Amino acid sequence: MSVLAKIVKSVRASVKRQARSRPIEAMEIDRSSKRSLVAAIERAPRAPLIAEVKRASPSAGDIRPDADVSKVARAMLRGGAIALSVLTEPKYFKGDPSFLREIRDVVEVPVLRKDFIVDEYQLHESAELGADAVLLIAKVLEQELPRFVRLAGELGMECLVEVTSVDEVRLAVSAEVRLIGINNRDLETLDVDLDRTRELAPIVPEDVVLVSESGIHSPEDVKAMLEAGADAVLVGTALMQADDIEGKVKSLVGVR
Repeated sequence: MSVLAKIVKSVRASVKRQARSRPIEAMEIDRSSKRSLVAAIERAPRAPLIAEVKRASPSAGDIRPDADVSKVARAMLRGGAIALSVLTEPKYFKGDPSFLREIRDVVEVPVLRKDFIVDEYQLHESAELGADAVLLIAKVLEQELPRFVRLAGELGMECLVEVTSVDEVRLAVSAEVRLIGINNRDLETLDVDLDRTRELAPIVPEDVVLVSESGIHSPEDVKAMLEAGADAVLVGTALMQADDIEGKVKSLVGVR
C-alpha cells in the first residue's frame, strides 16, 4: 500500500469517528470575511510565496515536532509570505485542526487548510475553523472533485486543487477552479521532480492561478518555477528546517 493510500485510509477512519461524536449539524460555520488567496497572489509585491506550517511529513520525518505554530506563522509573515498553508493531519504530519484557528486568529493573510480531504464533513469543519481556502487533491477525489469544489464555494472558501498529471489538470479545469497546484512530489513514491511543473504548466489555462508545490528549497528553485509558468510557490519543509525561518522566507521571496 502506498503512503498516500495509507494516509487516506487513516483519514477516512478518523472522519467517521469525528462525525459520530460531533455531527455537521452541531457545527457553527465561521461567517467572517474571507481573505482571497487568488487576490493575495495577484497583488504580491515580490515572488508570491505561500509558507507552510508543518511539524513533520512522511518524506522528511520529524521537522519541528514541538513548533509553536503561531510563532512560526508570524516569522513567515515577517519574511514576506503572502499566505499560510497549515497542515492539520495528525498521524503523518503531526498537525491538528486547532492549528488553523490558532493561526488565523493572529494573522491578516489568507490561511489554507492543508489536509487529505475525503469527506464533505471536513469541508464543514474547515469552514467552522475559519479556513479561507482548502486543498483538494485530484488524485484522491477523482470524479467527486467538482462536487467538493462546489460545496467549498458554498461555504465561502476558495479551493487549491492539487494535480500531478495531465489527466488531473483536465479534471481540475473541468471543475472550473481558479487555483491549481502542481505537486512536484509523487504521491505514491514521495520522489520529487521539479520538471513536473515545467511539463504541466503549459496546459494550465492562462486564467487559472498556478502554484508550484514541493521540492522548492532555494531562490534558484523559486525563480525556475516562476519562469516555468507558476504564479506562486508553496514551500514548507525548507522553511521549517531553517534555523532562521524569517530569513529563509526573505531569501526566497526576493528573487524578483
